[in-house]
Amino acid sequence: MTYHLAIDIGASSGRAILGSLDGGRLRLEEIYRFENYIKKENSVLIWDIENLVSEVFNGIAKCSKLGKIPATVAVDTWGVDYVLLDSEGREILPAVCYRDSRTEEAAKEAAGIMTQKELYRRTGIQKQNFNTLYQLYCDKKSGKLKNAAHFLMIPDYLAYKLTGVMKNEYTNATTTNMVNAQSRNWDREILGRFELPESIFLPLSMPGDFIGRFSKAARDAAGFDAEVICAPSHDTASAVCACPINGSSVYISSGTWSLIGTENTEPVLSDEALNANFTNEGGIGCRFRFLKNIMGMWLFQSIRRDMGKKLSYDEMMNLAENSPFTQKINPNSPEFTAPENMIEAVKKALNNSEIDAGGVLNCVYHSLAQSYADAVTEIENISGKKIDSVNIVGGGCKDSYLNSLTKRYTGKKVFAGPVEATATGNIMSQLMYLDRDLTLAKARDIIKNSADIKEVI
Repeated sequence: MTYHLAIDIGASSGRAILGSLDGGRLRLEEIYRFENYIKKENSVLIWDIENLVSEVFNGIAKCSKLGKIPATVAVDTWGVDYVLLDSEGREILPAVCYRDSRTEEAAKEAAGIMTQKELYRRTGIQKQNFNTLYQLYCDKKSGKLKNAAHFLMIPDYLAYKLTGVMKNEYTNATTTNMVNAQSRNWDREILGRFELPESIFLPLSMPGDFIGRFSKAARDAAGFDAEVICAPSHDTASAVCACPINGSSVYISSGTWSLIGTENTEPVLSDEALNANFTNEGGIGCRFRFLKNIMGMWLFQSIRRDMGKKLSYDEMMNLAENSPFTQKINPNSPEFTAPENMIEAVKKALNNSEIDAGGVLNCVYHSLAQSYADAVTEIENISGKKIDSVNIVGGGCKDSYLNSLTKRYTGKKVFAGPVEATATGNIMSQLMYLDRDLTLAKARDIIKNSADIKEVI
């Protein structure tokens, strides 16, 4: 049996998942799970990078303990965030989290350097205050960029820690708002206008490209050697790789964020797309993920935290289902990005301090479903496609109540699964690296035959 290892890290947790092909069916086995978290240091929200690296090594070492040695390894994570290194390869910390408020003023200043319309014409990326462009602009102003010799997105950095080789992978790089949608490489005009040093950016590598073999440190920690390759290193790009979509369907990659969109071979750079705040992020095979970011399960994760984690997600879902309260909020409002207390933030947005927990939760459920329906309508109007189905993938597809509300609000057929879409897409890209005859269409057929995908009734 030939094994492949996906290191799949989201904004709240990470997993090491082994995959193998058995009789034409993809088998997955989660072998290690760890918590990923934001912490506050000197009033700044940051990632615990040292812990993240340690946990990645722990996940790889678990393969040796199980006697299941992968031939290939690939890493995917969330987008936007990065690590800077100096000329000696030493980290310039901290690695600031995208939810930190430092970019709010930077995003406003950026409009005086390059308008959002011009940025969109060049990159096709929606405006988010936390886009990497604005984060790096903050680093320039603070002097942090002065000693930077290398720029690595989080999955690039983790691959570097495994191999000693630096690469910038395409799909995650597109989330920076610094990659030209036409050339599919760094946009020199943007870098120049924002006075960001071109020298820290590497030519972009594509999913399926070889990065390197384990370094000695990685071999010693793991107990074996393996090839490390580029997956679609943005987790949503890996998830969409595993999504069984066609030209008349949209996907929702449902996790901390809900990413809803369609797959195109060319970017959509129209004023309509700009005004609707759609983005054109990179996908496998030089495709574009034409999508909208919606706050997603972050809302439920934060509410659960505010409730002392006393209830499971299923218990929270039951509370919502039994509540008659259906007033809605805009889930993408800035006040929900990183509030001290999400429950209070929702109540404030509703101007109603008397709502109980069930009402708050049901409000969020209906608000998300409505936002999905609105996005589907926008996709139809902007792209000219007639959408007949919605494919929900990722951990959020296990939420039967949200699935049923999505069907009700969109009026489309809704399919749920695969749950492990990100790891599945990651591993599929490794299989495609080893077998150049395995096309994306063939890979998706394997996924259809392997995953538990159900229509929501």
